[in-house]
Amino acid sequence: MGAIRQVYYNLFSRIYDHIIRLHSRDRQGSLRRFITDRTRVSAGDRALDLCTGTGAVAVELAERVGKGGLVVGLDFSSGMLEKAKQKSVKLNLAQVCFVQANAARLPFKDSSFRGVTCSHAFYELKGFEREMAVEEVARILEKGGRFCLMEHVLPEKLFLRALFYIRLFFLGSRDVKQFLRNEESIFGKRFKNIAKEMSPTGQSKLIYAEKGENI
Repeated sequence: MGAIRQVYYNLFSRIYDHIIRLHSRDRQGSLRRFITDRTRVSAGDRALDLCTGTGAVAVELAERVGKGGLVVGLDFSSGMLEKAKQKSVKLNLAQVCFVQANAARLPFKDSSFRGVTCSHAFYELKGFEREMAVEEVARILEKGGRFCLMEHVLPEKLFLRALFYIRLFFLGSRDVKQFLRNEESIFGKRFKNIAKEMSPTGQSKLIYAEKGENI
């Protein structure tokens, strides 16, 4: 990730939660529960929240795995991670920690996690970064573990759609429209039992799959 992107996300962290709520129409946190439910992680498990942002999904996962489990929230933005740490401290969640790293080069051993989530962020990676990130997720997942990927539905309102594309232009993610129309394709041969569901709000979609036995 470039220095310009780093600065952008550090600044964006100040309004990130508000923008996500506005775009997804999720004011009650139903999307966080929706994605964590599909991971099938339970008490004592280890889970990774990729591109964690301000840590909303990581916090939800931490509640699910309990004090005997472990949740890692990973992001490349120090500004986002600072907001995430503040949330976990406020909620006294000792079972969650946050790591600054690149999603395409995960600093974890093979088969380290039972479940991996990524909420409203994977589309922002460039094409080659997405491919590398999926390879890394397959590597660090346990066999049979799930990768749950939530993405936006393209906004219907012209104003929000314009803002969406302007943001992507500055981020340099030029193939996003194609990706958002066919997210399942990224799972390739690495995963099995691929499924897709619309979110309760109707503004997001969830794609999830299990790590194959031969990976």
